[in-house]
Amino acid sequence: MNQAAAPTDAIDWARIREDFPVLRREVHGKPLVYLDSANTGQKPAQVIEAVDDFFRHHNANVSRAVHALGTEATDAYEGARRKLAKFLNVRGDELVLCSGTTFAINLVAYSWALPRLQPGDAIVVTRMEHHANIVPWQLVAERTGATIKVAEIDERGDLDLEQLYGLLTPEVKLLAVAHVSNVLGTVNPVRDICRQARKRRIVTVVDGSQAAPHRPLDVAAIGCDFYAITGHKMAGPTGTGALWARREHLDAMPPFLGGGEMIKQVRFEGTVFNDAPHKFEAGTPNIAGFIGLGAACDYLSAIGMDNIEAREQALLEYATGRLDATEGVRIFGRAREKAAVISFLVEGAHAHDLATLLDLEGVAVRSGHHCAHPLMQHYGVPATCRASFAFYNTFEEVDAFIAAIAKVRQLLL
Repeated sequence: MNQAAAPTDAIDWARIREDFPVLRREVHGKPLVYLDSANTGQKPAQVIEAVDDFFRHHNANVSRAVHALGTEATDAYEGARRKLAKFLNVRGDELVLCSGTTFAINLVAYSWALPRLQPGDAIVVTRMEHHANIVPWQLVAERTGATIKVAEIDERGDLDLEQLYGLLTPEVKLLAVAHVSNVLGTVNPVRDICRQARKRRIVTVVDGSQAAPHRPLDVAAIGCDFYAITGHKMAGPTGTGALWARREHLDAMPPFLGGGEMIKQVRFEGTVFNDAPHKFEAGTPNIAGFIGLGAACDYLSAIGMDNIEAREQALLEYATGRLDATEGVRIFGRAREKAAVISFLVEGAHAHDLATLLDLEGVAVRSGHHCAHPLMQHYGVPATCRASFAFYNTFEEVDAFIAAIAKVRQLLL
């Protein structure tokens, strides 16, 4: 898989930024500085136009009509599946299209784990997981009698791998781990983790929501059993995402939802289900959204995911240095390998108040628990602010962010 384009120093990042219409607007009379891409990524014109073109010229349902529009819609939808499969370096017939990571993990929970787990079994999750990779396992554990064990983090925000591997005892049947933490930016060594789990015959579920938009991915090389992504974080429309699963799992798992298009034949005496991945795709999908996601894959691949990662690492290094030089700022997470996410607090300010005051300066950051209550409990805080960067951000925006924090600190003194 080659997602590289021109070397990063040859890329005109200012021109690329012009592809994003929303970045040209003002907020409260100030130029928008959007630092919330871990929440949702902004959309380039190419994605917006792909969605618009579908509704204007091709709108029809998929797999249900032989007329021209129906054929065009189906071809475009399945074309998006192929694009996403190439982006992830997986087989298209192992890729279930769904609304996002939350749905994908619940699909694994209810179609793989619920029929298999029993009292005495265990599931391992990590301290840094998003609620979407915690709550489904709790629900399954309650219904099956399984237990949940927690892998902890060290003082830097890295997974304590020695403790994690010590948890992987014979009763553990499933390990759920984030590829990249949405709060700390920690990049977990998922390939090594999955190798250790595979040695112990433990099934692995990797949450790739924060990895897919920001770094080159080779899901096949990771060696996991399941990998989940969310489209709206990777410049695609909301309500899109995917679950990749090994073929043997997809074939053995029962459908999660019943309805149209996930069947071959329905009789009152019984139903014959469609082949995977289609047996997990009941009902009319978000056709336009997935066409937009396919366009997003094209867009990101044209820039080059290695170039995107390098650009964002440069922004992270610069922003971290500027924050470290700012009095009264506490940063959460100093992992050895980290994505372009900085969770922080300013002395004397609640996270929500800080985010509100920054918004008045045109700076959009996230505040709250970031769907990671157990991680907040670990640090003993109710919430943090989070600045998350993407390749369309600039060093000048980092300066504006730091200036806004300085202005807020003056108000607090």
